[in-house]
Amino acid sequence: MPKSSSSRIRILIVDDHPVLREGLVTIIESQADLQVVAEAGTGKEAITLFEAHHPDITLMDLGLPDANGIDVIKTLRETHPDARIIVLTTYLGDVQAIRALRAGASGYLLKATLRRDLLDSIRAVHAGLRHVQAEVATELGQHAAELSLTEREVEVLKLIATGCSNKIVADRLNISEDTVKGHVRNILFKLKANDRTHAVTIALHRGFFEI
Repeated sequence: MPKSSSSRIRILIVDDHPVLREGLVTIIESQADLQVVAEAGTGKEAITLFEAHHPDITLMDLGLPDANGIDVIKTLRETHPDARIIVLTTYLGDVQAIRALRAGASGYLLKATLRRDLLDSIRAVHAGLRHVQAEVATELGQHAAELSLTEREVEVLKLIATGCSNKIVADRLNISEDTVKGHVRNILFKLKANDRTHAVTIALHRGFFEI
């Protein structure tokens, strides 16, 4: 990956909120060893600007208007395996963190605590380390031994979250109502949920899906 002759760490910011990007630029540019080289508001722009600038670090929002940030991470890492990407998110959930890290992210930061952890994370990831905030690491540890939901179970729970009955879920997924009931039993067991509503709440918190 081409490098600038400058010794400053070159950073691409990817987030669809201009105010947040402006705040990140202010924090980053206050440091003598850091430099923002480009800003993107969509996944498509992120890929284009990455190819144009080859940043040392990419700060990646997961909730982009045209793509899931995790898919953008996968795309960048396929063509640039050495790309160093730090996720910026409002979601604490362990499932989303695991997906991002498996996709190739080197860091995972909550937007609410960026002023506290952003600069250390950038420098750590640039040095070749992984940097996951303590709050996220705790969440990962709490659920490490638990069973994960299958893709089908997530599909069922997404439909339940929108208010669908078992019969409607069965029709939508082209499966029997008894099969849906079986999936619901498994979901409640795996998430340690008291009922369907509780299961949806837990799944949203952990990042299995978003509404």
